[in-house]
Amino acid sequence: MTTISRVETFLVAPRWLFVRVETDDGLVGWGEATCEGRSETVRTAVEQLSELLIGRDALRIEDHWQVMTKGSFYRGGPILASAVAGLDQALWDIAGKRYGAPVHQLLGGPVRDRIRVYGWVGGDEPSEVRDQIAARVEAGLTAVKMNASGRMSPLASVAELDAVVQRVAAAREVLGEHRDVAVDFHGRFTLANARRVAPLLEPYRPFFLEEPVVPENSHLIGEFVRSTTTPVSTGERLYNRQEFLPVLQAGIAVAQPDLSHAGGITEVRKIAALAETYDVQLAPHCPLGPIALAACLQVGFATPNYLIQEQSIGIHYNLGAEVLDYCVDQQPLTFVDGYVQRLTAPGLGIEIDEQAVRAADKRGHAWRSPTFRHLDGSYAEW
Repeated sequence: MTTISRVETFLVAPRWLFVRVETDDGLVGWGEATCEGRSETVRTAVEQLSELLIGRDALRIEDHWQVMTKGSFYRGGPILASAVAGLDQALWDIAGKRYGAPVHQLLGGPVRDRIRVYGWVGGDEPSEVRDQIAARVEAGLTAVKMNASGRMSPLASVAELDAVVQRVAAAREVLGEHRDVAVDFHGRFTLANARRVAPLLEPYRPFFLEEPVVPENSHLIGEFVRSTTTPVSTGERLYNRQEFLPVLQAGIAVAQPDLSHAGGITEVRKIAALAETYDVQLAPHCPLGPIALAACLQVGFATPNYLIQEQSIGIHYNLGAEVLDYCVDQQPLTFVDGYVQRLTAPGLGIEIDEQAVRAADKRGHAWRSPTFRHLDGSYAEW
């Protein structure tokens, strides 16, 4: 039996929480339990959940997932789901190393040889959008994602609406007809604003429109889907199959679970299968670190309805460390012609620089989400 002997957590810059699980026979698995702005709370949850794992067989991954998610009267939510996700990724990493195979082989084997990736671009002005997209194209990407706006009024002005259209138009001008731009509403729009702006963006053929309403208003997303011909995506703040079911039934085209929030590899695999029955593609949310990215890719190589993968190399959040800084070998997570090639090393397919992680944990971080305010001083969605 491969027995779990130790669980550790590391709070590392820029805003990530890594999980290290060790077995009595010397295997080490890594996971990422980052919950942006709440990682210290998740760290405590990981410590509590480790009580259920120490002394038990590391290879009973499904059973551990069941106990961690259901072994308490109060269940669910981003804190618990993120803690479970980090531990689950680490257990799959151990399983792959134990059997000498990448995780996607344990999930049924590869269905593709490479995965397309996209990167986030910012800039409130059209000229900034042009510059940042041009830089991403120069770096080899064939797809980008941009915020539709900054702070939005509950009922947007003509100037606010026009600014959204101008930024997307600038993006399309740089990208041409053979590259893609996804537009992220980021939950900043009311349903009324989202329905109003979506038809104005259709001439620019967005790849998809993301999170048009906040997740607690998922019951409204069907209204938005019916207001546009553009594919609609959501899911970074949905944490299990049950929460995805209503938005799948409402007609979204792209599901975006986050492998560090939605229960890890074990649950996202099941979300993908559920999405497939609705003819919905998977494009996991991942503006996070190398472990989360590797976990996403492992699922992607074994999942038929996998569309594209977000990655955060060079994103504006990454202050103090970059995605590849914690990798011994950066080559597996580099992209060529807008794709990442199939990972072949055992487990998650990357080697974490443990010395760098331990040093970074001593410095720690205290990343928090920004707070937006409307002109009248009331809270605005970030």
